[in-house]
Amino acid sequence: MQLVLSRAETDPAWDQFVAASPYGHLLQSSAWGAFKSAHGWRALRVGLRDGEQIVAGAQVLFRHLPVGTVAYIPRGPVLAPDDPACWAALFDEVQRAARAAGAIFLKVEPPWEDDPGLETRLAALGFRVGRTVQPRSTICLDLTPTLDDILAQMKPKWRYNIRLAARKGVQVRPATEAELPAFYALMQATSQRDGFAIHDARYYADAWRRFVPTGQGELFLATFEDDLLGAIMVFALGRTAIYMYGASSDRERNRMPNHLLQWTAIQWAKAHGCTVYDLWGIPDQVQGTQVHRYTGTQVQDTEEGDHQADSPGTSNHESEGGLWGVWRFKQGFGGRVVRFIGAFEVVYRPVLYWLGMRLLPRLRGRT
Repeated sequence: MQLVLSRAETDPAWDQFVAASPYGHLLQSSAWGAFKSAHGWRALRVGLRDGEQIVAGAQVLFRHLPVGTVAYIPRGPVLAPDDPACWAALFDEVQRAARAAGAIFLKVEPPWEDDPGLETRLAALGFRVGRTVQPRSTICLDLTPTLDDILAQMKPKWRYNIRLAARKGVQVRPATEAELPAFYALMQATSQRDGFAIHDARYYADAWRRFVPTGQGELFLATFEDDLLGAIMVFALGRTAIYMYGASSDRERNRMPNHLLQWTAIQWAKAHGCTVYDLWGIPDQVQGTQVHRYTGTQVQDTEEGDHQADSPGTSNHESEGGLWGVWRFKQGFGGRVVRFIGAFEVVYRPVLYWLGMRLLPRLRGRT
């Protein structure tokens, strides 16, 4: 296999590989790397090619902090968990690149579902369990059935609320670029009300400009008589669409705008050929694999300190209680609970790592 390194802002061959892989993810796309590179990071893609085909790879994001450089692979590498030949070769090259960049540590959050055996294999490569940045648990909806069947798998109250919103005059439509300031003002209000961190206005505007015109994203607004009630930003790559950012008003909540927002986004994702809709974040303590019409899911006590900043669920206030309110809203749409393996780290400069973990804000929830 041949090593391939790329820092190009656009990388069609790489993106084709990521979109086609069952382990590919938006956060591993060159578009996402270019987006993050405009906001304090720089991206390097490390790939292994067999002939003309990329067979494994990882997009590494580097960021320089006062104590040194950190290296981070969000939802990567793009690599089958049962491919030991590629494992050693790819991780060797990734760690070589991280050391060459002077990284204090390398953090990876693989796209693999939870498996103790994989944790053991990562430990054999020098990794230890670290703090997660992306949500470890989420709900994924299967979009392969018809829209009627997708509706049928929801809780009856959720179907009712979707129709109620339409009857009560809520309208959901794509935002224009001119409406980005209104979206950000709603984000600010939601952040202040619910106590979670957000990015600056330029960040969300840049996300819109990079992903919406290319068909890889959409910002939906829910309005009633020209009053903005809610908004969600969704993205799509390959088979998966992701609900990533959201905000909502306290006004007219009885009109259920958030239900109609999600249903509109689900229809958008299916129309774009996606087979999975990722609701992007629920409490990690949720157990079981089904969230509706099954009895295996039990909600247990948790600390609200695990609330992700920028959690898309912060736009949903049908129930209170941090991510448990998020869970109660999202589980009504049906789907399957997916729990990822989590975050793992290799530390190259222990003293600087120790200082960084104590003197700097935690690198959390900053998708």
